[in-house]
Amino acid sequence: MQSPFTGGHATLRHELSELTFRKEKFQYVHQFYECDETKERFTTTALDEVNVGQVYNQYRAKYGIPFPDEIKRIRQRYGLPASKMSQILGFGDNQYRLYENGDMPSEANGKILMSIQNPKIFESFVANARNQFDEEEYVKILNKVKAVDIDMNADDAFIKNHIFNGGRRDIFNGYATQSISKLKNIILFYIEKYHGVFFTMMNKLLFYTDFYSYKTTSKGMSGLSYKAIQRGPVPIRWDRIYSFFDDIQQEIVHFDSGAEGTKLTSTLSPDLSEFSEEELGILDTIYQRFKAENSTKISDISHNEDAWQKYVDSGQMINFDMAFSLKAI
Repeated sequence: MQSPFTGGHATLRHELSELTFRKEKFQYVHQFYECDETKERFTTTALDEVNVGQVYNQYRAKYGIPFPDEIKRIRQRYGLPASKMSQILGFGDNQYRLYENGDMPSEANGKILMSIQNPKIFESFVANARNQFDEEEYVKILNKVKAVDIDMNADDAFIKNHIFNGGRRDIFNGYATQSISKLKNIILFYIEKYHGVFFTMMNKLLFYTDFYSYKTTSKGMSGLSYKAIQRGPVPIRWDRIYSFFDDIQQEIVHFDSGAEGTKLTSTLSPDLSEFSEEELGILDTIYQRFKAENSTKISDISHNEDAWQKYVDSGQMINFDMAFSLKAI
């Protein structure tokens, strides 16, 4: 980064800091640039968003407030426009859309948004708003809500427990959305790029994807949590993850040395519509950084990371704050 003070080089640094949000103090990792010559500090808009995003993540998790992607998914589940959601819930005309775009709801509104993920609860809100719609529109909305299958929650709970280590969005999964479809397409992205990926390599690619994503956006990407074992950082329950998808195969490869490894392959291509442009950029950055490395080399590289050295064989999940000390990327 070029220093605005001298035109020379500025180095990216970080330190533990504290920010007050809604009269409450939150600790976060503050990123900033430091001019190599004058030692003056400055930030960019992108860094400011990541810095503040860490605080917003903590506030949402503490008070049970859905994240923007969840708020959007609630509306899509009921097949209603944002304006109708605002009307039914008693929010301001454009408030639901603003929440989808990242505005922070009040604690009260956040709890309403969390509760209406249950179709039965949302149906009661629709019933209470009946007089705000003509009879035809009311019946149409009510039928849409009734058509939502509440049993979907049971499937979601199974997946979150089986794959995502319980499903709570917190600092140990980078506050990422837990989507089995998104996770699958991250794996398919790397399988296609590398023409198949061995277990060890995929474990490290997922680690670097999530931690680099958190470093640059204040959110992980896959929803996975990680631990540090002797061969480097790996997703918790990684063996379950790779066995979960019927259309991702596990191929045993025998080497001339007598050793063997398991390679993930698939005939499917990733659905890139799962990702934002920013996320596609992150995936490509990780691929470009490690495309010339093999499983042994990327494992050795991961051993240099503070995240591995601090947590190796501790039995603890790796805190995503370690993302800010990544060395390989």
